[in-house]
Amino acid sequence: MSEKAPLLVIAAGGTGGHMFPAQALAEAMLRKGWRVKLSTDARGARYTGGFPHTVEIEQIASATFARGGLLAKLAVIPRILGGVIGSTFKMLGDKPDIVVGFGGYPSIPALAAATILRRPRMIHEQNGVLGRVNQIFAKRVDAIACGTWPTELPEGVTSHHTGNPVRSTVLERAGAGYIAPGDYPMSLLVMGGSQGARILSDVVPPAIAALPMDILRNLRVSHQARDEDGQRVADYYAEQGINADVQPFFNDVPNRMSEAQLVISRAGASSVADISIIGRPSILVPFAAATADHQSANARGLTEAGAAILMPESAFDVDALTEQLNTVLSNPDGAQQMANAALDCGKPDATEQLVDMVEYLATQKKT
Repeated sequence: MSEKAPLLVIAAGGTGGHMFPAQALAEAMLRKGWRVKLSTDARGARYTGGFPHTVEIEQIASATFARGGLLAKLAVIPRILGGVIGSTFKMLGDKPDIVVGFGGYPSIPALAAATILRRPRMIHEQNGVLGRVNQIFAKRVDAIACGTWPTELPEGVTSHHTGNPVRSTVLERAGAGYIAPGDYPMSLLVMGGSQGARILSDVVPPAIAALPMDILRNLRVSHQARDEDGQRVADYYAEQGINADVQPFFNDVPNRMSEAQLVISRAGASSVADISIIGRPSILVPFAAATADHQSANARGLTEAGAAILMPESAFDVDALTEQLNTVLSNPDGAQQMANAALDCGKPDATEQLVDMVEYLATQKKT
């Protein structure tokens, strides 16, 4: 690729929720002939396996204020400042045409450097509530793209509703034909987000085991569980005679989701986007400790459309979940309606909209 090709710097990190839409934008911009660099830290680098090999990964110094005591929090400041200085010098040498931040503390250095050097810059917020870092930069960028609508924004700040970009492997399964539940092999996908979710590992297996035998005998389960929970979850399913594949992370989520009659999931922005693009009924369990309860905001669109059943953690117990599972899996017409409603909520052109914003800003703001 020519060194004169325009350069996009993507700043993201922390979780898969930030990295997956960043990957979607990277794939699209490479196809349009751009050079792409990803600025992240060691934690974000764990999610770069799916990025095209032509994306240059720059690991920068960063840290989070969300963990540790006072001394740990004080140590964060010089690490972030070091990252900002490093990013600034890199941008002086290879001037980006635009910097796009996707949230997470690892996005601070590149966005701060772009602000200092007055390079074109924008942020994409995946959730229905701005994350802490995006709040900091909301009034310091040229544009804001929102994945969830409506998104709560600071007073006087405007945004564009692009939707959440999904990876190419998800788009390949967009609108995949849905087979409603019936008396034949069925699949259930259980996802706790990129970090896993203990409450799903505690509640879902016994709730499934309590289903009527005419449903249970046809069921196979793909269950994402944390490393420390995986063995006990797998053992429980085996003891109950349930066909289950338990892993800490599924690299083939789009395929598993397209085969599923029902998805049980956290309401992370990427998970909600994947569910709506592929079009599957879901039971959503928002993470109660999420900042500003943003996962409940993420779930609002699907639940209000009748595509998903919302179960707050406070009401998420074995009996209640068994009842909801039975309702969906014994009602093929209702499940089909949920699948159709999910598709209606999807924005498969989210990546294209984001690409248009990136190219427009890079052109308009060139110095």
